[in-house]
Amino acid sequence: MVTTHNLGFPRIGSNRELKFALEKYWKGALSEQALLEMAAALRAQHWQDQAALDWIPAGDFSLYDHVLDTSFMLGNIPSRFGTLPGNEIDSYFRAARGRSVSDNAACSCVNAGEMTKWFDTNYHYIVPEFDKNTRFSLHAGHLLEQIQQAKQLNYQIKPVILGPVTYLWLGKSKDGSDKLELLDDLLSVYAQLLHALKNADIQWVQIDEPVLVMELTQEWKHALRKAYYQLQATSPNLLLTTYFGQLQDNLQLACELPVSGLHLDTTTAYDEVAKVIDWLPSHKILSLGVVNGRNIWKTDLTKTLDWLEPIHARLQDRLWLAPSCSLLHVPVNLDSEQKLDAEIRSWLAFAVQKLSEIELLANALDHGRDSVATALWENSAVVTSRRQSKRVHQAAVKARVLEIDDALGTRQSPYHQRTIVQRQKFQLPLFPTTTIGSFPQTQEIRQTRRDFREGRLSESAYRQAMREEIETCVREQEALGLDVLVHGEPERNDMVEYFGEQLAGYAFTQFGWVQSYGSRCVKPPIIYGDVLHSQAITTEWIQYAQSLTSKPMKGMLTGPVTMLNWSFVRDDQPRADTCLQLALAIRDEVLALEKAGIRIIQIDEAALREGLPLRKSQWNDYLDWAVRAFRVTANGVSDETQIHTHMCYSEFNDIMEAIARMDADVITIETSRSDMELLDAFDQFHYPNEIGPGVYDIHSPNIPSIDSIIELMEKAAQRIPAERLWVNPDCGLKTRNWDEVKPALRNMIAASRYLSTAARAG
Repeated sequence: MVTTHNLGFPRIGSNRELKFALEKYWKGALSEQALLEMAAALRAQHWQDQAALDWIPAGDFSLYDHVLDTSFMLGNIPSRFGTLPGNEIDSYFRAARGRSVSDNAACSCVNAGEMTKWFDTNYHYIVPEFDKNTRFSLHAGHLLEQIQQAKQLNYQIKPVILGPVTYLWLGKSKDGSDKLELLDDLLSVYAQLLHALKNADIQWVQIDEPVLVMELTQEWKHALRKAYYQLQATSPNLLLTTYFGQLQDNLQLACELPVSGLHLDTTTAYDEVAKVIDWLPSHKILSLGVVNGRNIWKTDLTKTLDWLEPIHARLQDRLWLAPSCSLLHVPVNLDSEQKLDAEIRSWLAFAVQKLSEIELLANALDHGRDSVATALWENSAVVTSRRQSKRVHQAAVKARVLEIDDALGTRQSPYHQRTIVQRQKFQLPLFPTTTIGSFPQTQEIRQTRRDFREGRLSESAYRQAMREEIETCVREQEALGLDVLVHGEPERNDMVEYFGEQLAGYAFTQFGWVQSYGSRCVKPPIIYGDVLHSQAITTEWIQYAQSLTSKPMKGMLTGPVTMLNWSFVRDDQPRADTCLQLALAIRDEVLALEKAGIRIIQIDEAALREGLPLRKSQWNDYLDWAVRAFRVTANGVSDETQIHTHMCYSEFNDIMEAIARMDADVITIETSRSDMELLDAFDQFHYPNEIGPGVYDIHSPNIPSIDSIIELMEKAAQRIPAERLWVNPDCGLKTRNWDEVKPALRNMIAASRYLSTAARAG
């Protein structure tokens, strides 16, 4: 019989219960006990949603981030969090967001942990911090409590833990010491953890080592061997789990490690299945991730069975089936989507539906296809319908993509010539100040959009309300003294969804929320067909904002690579082709803004980095088409028009050459949580254009001081000439409130003026 299991379930709840509870707790409107009770109720519901599986994950739930949970479980808490007053949950949220509920203004200045992307996804994790004095100790109470709760509810559970080598790989050494020197101490704590799980009568433990799909040096490969040979004596059965990529040169290593089973993501490593079966010892189980845990298209069950049946005949009871990775990356339940176009809805599967697909595949293998004949026929009809739908393909769009040439992506003049024109036009001071685009989205703004969308507010009343909010944003920025203004984006629900709603080829859900970090959830739109721009999207709002001020107004757009990477993307053509369609659509919007008189245009590419293949040997192909798409989008404008782009919360040091090839006049980029670590790249690489290193961490409620901003910018000025530096927050301000934003921006502007005066005097 085939064994079914899951690697992880969405944490947020079908109605984003976790988000709303966390935000109430942070505001002091929900007690700690009530928060923990809500979390327990959510876990119980999630286990119920997975009850048909043979093994259900436990420990995959988190109040903020599973990597941060691992740090606390291992006692790896930087001293700046542990020495402040309060209990463990206070320290936890300080590490996550810089402040706990118990903090007041006097003790709320602690820097949160650095946040970056989880492999090549849009999920953000809190980066573990190490130094040569780091020591680990076991604090497994929260995991054991979740296990006990599941057992009391009579579920057969499989605890999920992050593997020790991946944990070290994900972290950063703060003093330059070798992380692998910590392995022995770390393994002793993992041994204690596995012994505790064994004593809790746990039969199987899922231990995630996605680092196995990365390019590893011999030292890291040795660390994996050492870890699992050392841990095997004290362990329950270990299911070693990989996902997001191919094993390649790590395949033999993964098969030979002394564990009881191996999980392979067949959506990315399909070609390796046969080789893994040949290499895997006969006493080990093989778990195949046969349903895509990162996208929302229904699985072609007949096609999947065609290649699974011979594998099942060979492996028999040694075969386990699961999604490719944790279902953290997809929405919870398609049943909630009652307003979605019926045909498009029929093509989709969310987390709950993906588990049903696993169950159906297992039944077909165990009892024959006839036992599920009706379901297979229905699935085949839907897959065929999508493949043949005339809604998917637009001949005019495909023809326009074929006409793209190098001239379309080339500015009229190189940067060193056009910057002279731009400086004469804008007359900005040294260290000019701006923001990334959005301003606080109050409950009133969201309610106005909701009322308009649901027909309770007329279009004229809606437009008037948005104009009033835009004017408020402009007046506040003028009062603060910012140099380059933005309109504040009150009309936008999300930086990708807003644009996608006005492009052909996109579909949208009501409840398709996915966790990005902590309480931050996004609702990725669905690219189901060829993308087409038919009318101007932003010019009305930004023209109006410019009419209110004599200062330069920055037009705000989302770039094609981010539109791609932050959507659920069609899987019937190369992603590069879809990205070029998006590039042409956003290019039309850039040109419309320029025609409307907007001379500073920001094209956000926050997701550029996360689209990188996990192996560096495959980076160049991606970067070539991603950079090409941006250039097609941006470079049809005159020299006088200044193009900005924005990137955040990823590691950019090793792709600075590609970022430079984008040829944006100004790039704004996150550096506040990483303490300007990004600027180390400029020791080796001469970045040719202007840059605004983000000095205000907008994902924390903390207000940066003038001195802290000056200190960060002085670090930047050691590597980049002052005349090419901007001062700005590290991301948009929509998630903050005005009481936080205004003093933070005042300090930012004061720091800028000090730096400008000092530079001119020096």
